[in-house]
Amino acid sequence: MPPSRLRLAVDMDEVLADAFSAQRVWFRKTYGYEWTDAELQGQRFRDLVSPEDYAAMEAMLHQGDFFANLDVMPGAQEAISALCETCEVFITTAAMEYPASCAPKFAWLREHFPCISPLDIVFCGDKSILAADVMIDDNLRHFRRFRGQGVLFTAPHNMSETWTPRTNNWQDVLTIVDQIDTSR
Repeated sequence: MPPSRLRLAVDMDEVLADAFSAQRVWFRKTYGYEWTDAELQGQRFRDLVSPEDYAAMEAMLHQGDFFANLDVMPGAQEAISALCETCEVFITTAAMEYPASCAPKFAWLREHFPCISPLDIVFCGDKSILAADVMIDDNLRHFRRFRGQGVLFTAPHNMSETWTPRTNNWQDVLTIVDQIDTSR
């Protein structure tokens, strides 16, 4: 009997959707923060702004609408479409951190990733519950109790983290997923 299709759990923010750039623009427009790319490497916004300004960002995120108009990460649409041909692909976002984001995130995914069935979109909190072979995510915390292979998607905040495999773009994702699938 041939092996089952590889099951992928793919994060949304900073993997499919460019939330980081939108937050950076929000901080610039709202409070005048200007950072170079180098200054942002290995940093989280909460460590770079005043507690009051960070609280304002959190309040805005909790409203949910922020997630409706994010840019798609370069190459994500083509890669997800290709992966859907050979793998089971689930979008798995920790939306419970911002419960009001569920409807905007769902609409965004339906618009930009129509190849993903609505039944294959998972809004969760603790991703260790996911039964997947591979999780592609930008946060190492989601790999801690995950039973499959975590693939770290590079984002400014995780530049100083050590993890293998790590991917810098969607072309790398395709290569890594193919290697994992071939080796099983």
